[in-house]
Amino acid sequence: MEPWGYIIIALIIFLVIIVIRCLCIVPQACVYVVERLGAFHKELRTGPHLLVPFLDRVAKKVSLKERVVDFRPQQVITKDNVTMQIDTVVFFQVTDAKRYTYGVENPMMAIENFTATTLRNIIGALELDSTLTSRDTINKDITAILDDETDRWGIKVMRVELKNILPPREIQESMEKQMKAERERREKILQAEGEKKSQVLVAEAEKESKILRAEAEKEAEILKAEAEKQATILRADAMREKKVLEASGEAQAIEMVQKALADSLRLLNDANPNDAVLRLKALEAFSKAADGRATKIIIPSEIQGVAGLVSSLTAVAGNGSSGTDAAK
Repeated sequence: MEPWGYIIIALIIFLVIIVIRCLCIVPQACVYVVERLGAFHKELRTGPHLLVPFLDRVAKKVSLKERVVDFRPQQVITKDNVTMQIDTVVFFQVTDAKRYTYGVENPMMAIENFTATTLRNIIGALELDSTLTSRDTINKDITAILDDETDRWGIKVMRVELKNILPPREIQESMEKQMKAERERREKILQAEGEKKSQVLVAEAEKESKILRAEAEKEAEILKAEAEKQATILRADAMREKKVLEASGEAQAIEMVQKALADSLRLLNDANPNDAVLRLKALEAFSKAADGRATKIIIPSEIQGVAGLVSSLTAVAGNGSSGTDAAK
């Protein structure tokens, strides 16, 4: 092969290398910071780009994805002089590739140190109990402070979480005893409340039972009284009907007697009785009136004559029967 052939091949290879160096393809969620002759030139977003060979270079490739950094535990002291270890987790995202590239030399170290100092300041103003029960408040305070300070570095702090809070061993044992005593106290309270509710339910059940029994007895007394009332009414109605029937029968009997008496008087009047018969009827009426119950009887003169007449008739009748016996 001729020497100029080697030269052509070398030129072709050189051109290919230059084209490859000039062509820059930026992936999704990334930004390339380009410098020209050592100074910032521009930012390259997602897609293909051409660079000026020997003048432009990619100074930094920045990812715009949200990142999670777990920092090592930090020793902090609470307001009541309790030393504990707290490790934090920071969620952040790069929002400005230029400021992220030129704002700070080591962004991760800067964020870690700033998180540690901020955490010490916040925990130093709290007591142990408040530190253990105020995680959300501490997280929000650290997030707000970090987000404000890291904005000049092109970083957006999404949130900061306290991963672990580790107090000294003796404090942990004391807390465990305290929690055990608290659980026992709550258990006793729950048992007492359960017994109280049980007693209340039993008392309410007895009360309702007594009320129901009283109502049942009341209804039974009412029904009994109504039954007695109905029975009394029925007995009264029966007696009334009986008396009405008896009075009706007596009235009918009296009416029949009076009618018979009137008929006998009418017949007697039709027969034209003489004075002797009338006196005899008066004597019969007088005997009925006396009926053996009166202790003193005043006999009218007319009846005395009738009585004498009767005695005379009796004597005559007796004489007549004696003569007859003698004749026989």
